Amino acid sequence: MRVSRSGYYDWLKRPAKVVTAETLNLYRRVKWLFKQSRQSLGNREMTKKLREEGFSVGRYKVRTVMNRLSLKVTQRVAYKVTTKRKHSDAVADNLLNQNFNPVAPNQVWAGDVTYLKTGEAGCI
Repeated sequence: MRVSRSGYYDWLKRPAKVVTAETLNLYRRVKWLFKQSRQSLGNREMTKKLREEGFSVGRYKVRTVMNRLSLKVTQRVAYKVTTKRKHSDAVADNLLNQNFNPVAPNQVWAGDVTYLKTGEAGCI
């Protein structure tokens, strides 16, 4: 376990930390709120929620508790619709028919313009 013998015996002699019922209640509540938020509550929002529920905690206390419980925030990426098609629009004919190996140059051209920025609101 990569622990020195002296370190192990020193650890054995240390008194066990007593966790109060209030602290256990705080841990349970933080875990529950974090799970309900689908792992998106950071320490600031978690502090607000806990204060609304009557806990007397600060941001740094909540940050310490979240670190101790190994709660890491995962940011969700918002889904953005990139294709807006009207059903009245005509669909182009499939000229390739899955034949992606042309016999001569300049017979088949393809491109990707999804990287171009537009003036559309909400584009990143």
